[in-house]
Amino acid sequence: MSCGEPHETDCSEVLDHLYEFLDHEMPDSDSNKIRTHFDECSPCLEKYGLEQAVKKLVKRCCGQDDVPADLRDKVISRLDMIRAGQTVPQHDIVSTEAADSS
Repeated sequence: MSCGEPHETDCSEVLDHLYEFLDHEMPDSDSNKIRTHFDECSPCLEKYGLEQAVKKLVKRCCGQDDVPADLRDKVISRLDMIRAGQTVPQHDIVSTEAADSS
């Protein structure tokens, strides 16, 4: 996604690191660059607001549950694959669904 306007920090870079920003897992200098970008770019600011709302909803609904580290790693890995334009192997989805229904 890009708004078509030139920015010091490219829209794709901002969106690639959006969850790190939301989770406060990046250096202050990088966070400041992203905040500056949001001030200049309404499409990215809108995406940030949407992701922030989803994160709050998930926390409210599931905030009491501890997430196993291996599940978090799998989710992040799959998100990275999707962001890179790759597809998640079907056997991964099926095996995850089967495990969930057990």
